[in-house]
Amino acid sequence: MKALKIAMHGVTGRMGANQHFIRSILEIMKQGGVSLASGERLQVEPILLGRNAEKLKHLAETVAVEVIERPVAYSTEVDQVIADPAVDIVFDAASTQLRPTILRKAIEQGKAIYCEKPLSDDLAAAKQLAAECAAAGVKNGVVQDKLWLPGMRKLRMLRDSGFFGEILGVRGDFGYWVFTGHDPDQPTQRPSWNYRKEDGGGMMIDMFCHWEYLIRNLFGSIDRVLSHATIDIPERIDEAGKPYTCTADDSAYALFVLQNGVTCQFNSSWSTRVRRDDLLTIQVDGTQGSAVAGLRECWIQPAASTPRPVWNPDIPQPINFYDGWQQIPQNTEYDNAFKIQWELFLKHVAGEGEFPWSIQSGVAGLALAVAGQESSDGQKWIQVGESQQ
Repeated sequence: MKALKIAMHGVTGRMGANQHFIRSILEIMKQGGVSLASGERLQVEPILLGRNAEKLKHLAETVAVEVIERPVAYSTEVDQVIADPAVDIVFDAASTQLRPTILRKAIEQGKAIYCEKPLSDDLAAAKQLAAECAAAGVKNGVVQDKLWLPGMRKLRMLRDSGFFGEILGVRGDFGYWVFTGHDPDQPTQRPSWNYRKEDGGGMMIDMFCHWEYLIRNLFGSIDRVLSHATIDIPERIDEAGKPYTCTADDSAYALFVLQNGVTCQFNSSWSTRVRRDDLLTIQVDGTQGSAVAGLRECWIQPAASTPRPVWNPDIPQPINFYDGWQQIPQNTEYDNAFKIQWELFLKHVAGEGEFPWSIQSGVAGLALAVAGQESSDGQKWIQVGESQQ
């Protein structure tokens, strides 16, 4: 079986370089490919694409050599590489606003496509991409990495075992303090485009795409949303050291009511200081027990171990509520979430296994972000399906 050749566009960014190239593709190459049901090993060969030749060269000839002891190919001729008949897959992790253009070129060439989310900052454009994929018959997928995080997999295990009984409610808390850049001793941790709506930035368009697939896969499909988005920090400092006006929301608060009646409350903020177990925690409360999952760990409290609090503000709280939770043991090794999905997609392209995390799934994520924005703008409930018409 020939190696699958992957054109990887946008890998000079933090996520593209670290999670997709280094921790996924290079690790797959290092382990000798992907194991297929036939017993064969599916090999991959990346070609790094972008505009910055210096960054590409460093990844291809320095980083790759450190991991797999040989360089990989790179090019700044994006269109030429996408059109190359030898290329099997085109991957994009670059700008949200440029993504439809890159993907459309790949679809026109009959390539399988795989990409980061959101698909676009425009729902109509995302739907059009899905329609073009279907018409062309190309295999396609969207990154939905949080499904394979150890903490979320433990939640799924608890759900499937019946631990919760009847699920009553879900609460998600995400975020951390992103430094503004005004203090040179506290540099910002995220790129400036994240805080400019005109460049495709915003908490809601970024994270609601995650919450849609995570909620749908763990708890059920979303029926309606009530949300509120804010710009908490009006000015930040960009990569050139210059101040800029923030035009995109950096905090978003939402109630998602599922078709099965369960209510999910999610708070997302880049202007909050963390006092919880992890940067993302999801608490699930049920009739028979509750669980709190972070990115990797998960804690449970069965009904029989639930303390009996009594409201009395006149004395110090006698209960240490953290003591009543039990940490789920680590009974298996968890691979990198991005790498797991990459392996599933590569198998799918090679003809082994279905891949439900498709472009259409990415459209659903963007539709929820659009519904959330409509709700925030109008301060009203929005049926999620109404934003997909």
